[in-house]
Amino acid sequence: MSDKEALILTEKLEYGLALAERRMLEEKALHGQDIVVCDDNNTIQRIPASEALKNLAKQ
Repeated sequence: MSDKEALILTEKLEYGLALAERRMLEEKALHGQDIVVCDDNNTIQRIPASEALKNLAKQ
């Protein structure tokens, strides 16, 4: 596999993972569910999926 092919594959994988994350958050937000996240201080928290979805849109 050439470097260009590896780069294309990596971009496709990153796109697919981002899409899957967004869809998962949308589904959980639709049902009012929470998700578990780890913040910058390595503290594990539960937050509403709708909040995580808003944070994702800001990025």
